[in-house]
Amino acid sequence: MIRSGTRVVVADNTGAKVAACIMILYRGCKRAAEVGDRIKVAVKSVTPGGTVKKGDVCLAVIIRTTKEIRRSSGECVRFSDNAVVLINEGGGLKGSRVFGPVARELKNGNYSDIVSAAKELL
Repeated sequence: MIRSGTRVVVADNTGAKVAACIMILYRGCKRAAEVGDRIKVAVKSVTPGGTVKKGDVCLAVIIRTTKEIRRSSGECVRFSDNAVVLINEGGGLKGSRVFGPVARELKNGNYSDIVSAAKELL
C-alpha cells in the first residue's frame, strides 16, 4: 500500500532511481494505493544522462508493493520493494524497458504495454 510521501523505486530505464508519491489519483476517499493504481510522483534521485531530471513531477503506475496481494485463488503474493513505472499522459511508457517482476493484476487494468515490456510476470 502506497500512501502520500512514500518513497518508491522506479523500475524502468528513464533515468530516475527513486521517487516519492505526491498524490493518489482516482481512488475516491481511499488513502492508500495498490498495484495497478496511478499516482503522481516527484523524482528524488536520478542517473546522469536520463530523460527525467531531479524534481520532475510525473505520472506513474504501481507495479510492485511490499504489502501482500490477495488473489481469488487463495494465494498471496508479496514483493521485496515498492516499485513504479513512469508513464506519459496517454498511459504509455516513458521508458522502453521494465526491470524486475511485474504483478499479474496489471493485465486487468489496461496496462498491456507494461506487461509486454516486463521480462517476468508474477
